[in-house]
Amino acid sequence: MLWHHFFRIGICGFIFFFLIAPILTIIPLSFNAEDFFTFTKQMLALQPEGYSTKHYEDFFTNSDWQNALRNSFMIAPAATILATAFGTLAAIGLSQSHVPFRRAIMAVLISPMIVPLIISAAGMYFFYSRIGLQGTYWGVVLAHAALGTPFVIITVTATLVGFDRSLTRAAANLGANPVTTFFKVQMPLIVPGVVSGALFAFITSFDEVVVVLFLGSAAQKTLPWQMFTGLREQISPTILAVATIMVAISIVLLTVLEMLRRRSERLRGLAPS
Repeated sequence: MLWHHFFRIGICGFIFFFLIAPILTIIPLSFNAEDFFTFTKQMLALQPEGYSTKHYEDFFTNSDWQNALRNSFMIAPAATILATAFGTLAAIGLSQSHVPFRRAIMAVLISPMIVPLIISAAGMYFFYSRIGLQGTYWGVVLAHAALGTPFVIITVTATLVGFDRSLTRAAANLGANPVTTFFKVQMPLIVPGVVSGALFAFITSFDEVVVVLFLGSAAQKTLPWQMFTGLREQISPTILAVATIMVAISIVLLTVLEMLRRRSERLRGLAPS
């Protein structure tokens, strides 16, 4: 019991603090009343005049930031839809025992998670430039979909581990075709894994900057790209406000993922209802 509590409170607490400390520093700095990246004397003294929401106001009123936000919300959902569709179909296909070379195919499909992103971006640049997709909206969408598909494959495959194959055979014996079986029997049971993978794909696309720098043009400047440009050309504290907003979005999505995980465990009988 002593080791158990030391592990939970000591080691896990230290790791949690190590991971969360940079975020805890960024959030209060985003309310700095001055155009600094450091804590002012008024902030340290907790004086009201040391805090302001002007950086958030700049984000919501500045045309550059709003165009970047609009581009992110135009690219990320489209990439998420493609990644979810392709990843779900690939996971279902690879879950069949009769498919040859399943491990090799799986390794190829999840390789975007393993290969360094700069290498993937360079390869996509040379490939898309030859087929005319470099610098286009659909080029960026397809590239982000390729990066998000492995997350969908992994989450859906994990959900399919506890799937009862006799349900699909029973549906086929009752006269249901494969499409009807998928949407009426299989999909309702694996939907937590599908939605979880879709959320991971969305986060991957929404937060990605390297690929869009290689493949995008000025018309596809996303929010991370605008943040990267702001750090290089004009060090604006508005970046801190944007980072805080993105952290809040991530927390909401992670909360949804946890709720879906618990629902999936209840559906598979791994947790009490």
